Amino acid sequence: MIRIFSGAQPTGNLHLGNYLGAIRNWVSLQERGEAIYSIVDLHALTDVKPAPDDLRRQTRELTAAYIAAGIDPKRSVIFKQSDVPGHAQLAWVLGCFTPLGWLNRMTQFKEKAGKARDNAALGLFSYPVLMAADILLYKATHVPVGEDQKQHLELSRDIAGAFNRHYAVELFPLPEPQILGEATRVMSLRDGTKKMSKSDSSDYSRLNMTDDAETIALKIRKAKTDPEPLPDSIGDLEKRPEADNLVTIFAALAGSSRAQVLAGHAGHNFSGFKTELADLAVSVLSPMAAEMQRLMADPGAIDRILAAGAERAGAIAEQTLREVYDTIGFTRR
Repeated sequence: MIRIFSGAQPTGNLHLGNYLGAIRNWVSLQERGEAIYSIVDLHALTDVKPAPDDLRRQTRELTAAYIAAGIDPKRSVIFKQSDVPGHAQLAWVLGCFTPLGWLNRMTQFKEKAGKARDNAALGLFSYPVLMAADILLYKATHVPVGEDQKQHLELSRDIAGAFNRHYAVELFPLPEPQILGEATRVMSLRDGTKKMSKSDSSDYSRLNMTDDAETIALKIRKAKTDPEPLPDSIGDLEKRPEADNLVTIFAALAGSSRAQVLAGHAGHNFSGFKTELADLAVSVLSPMAAEMQRLMADPGAIDRILAAGAERAGAIAEQTLREVYDTIGFTRR
């Protein structure tokens, strides 16, 4: 049986990079097997600590984005991580099988902690163990990840293997990474060398999933380019980061490749290309923005979807946790 698990933090300001890099791919994965998608709100505490009302709103917004993008809550499980206690319970158990040396190799902690490593929270350091618990609690076989999370997934496999070997069992499957395609790195519309980010001070650097048609078109018209026409080869394109970014976005939204986009637009100037890109982006993103707005207008309905998902996720989690506890020798009533 194929079981897919993934999740995103409810950090707000969802943008095109979040959609093309993750959420859109999760929609297609619903066809491959049982899909479980979490709003990983426990992870949201590892860095910036959001205000309670902001966290609630951002959780609902992310849920709305999942659904608006095409994740069906009747087919897939959509739930809030903090609603299933098994995540934290299994994280403790798995932490007892995770050498510090493994965690010390995690590059994301080094990047985020920087020179303030001694002041970094334990949660930031042990984040990969909680991620492993998220995955292994559901015995996921496949996990869609971007390159920035691949190291954490490899650690999840190592932890699962360590537990299995210690007790001479095959309780946890070793989850396989599903590395996403070339649109996983959508860059800033103002600087093609930087990843599109919600934290960028300029709203013109990104296309938000809640932007209306007029705003989408305006941001694309103002996107940074260079004075040369579009090239006819990928090699030449990759030497021009802003051009490469816009072509990559066009290809991802159109469901084609960068080479196919260049074949139809080589030699064209950017004014015409941007007009086509704006029309394409509006056709894809505007319906989702409208659906997100409709869903967010009824927060109670979103909460009911999350509650139903938590019940389904909790049933799977409880069975796995029971097996883990029995294996360890814990007595449960």
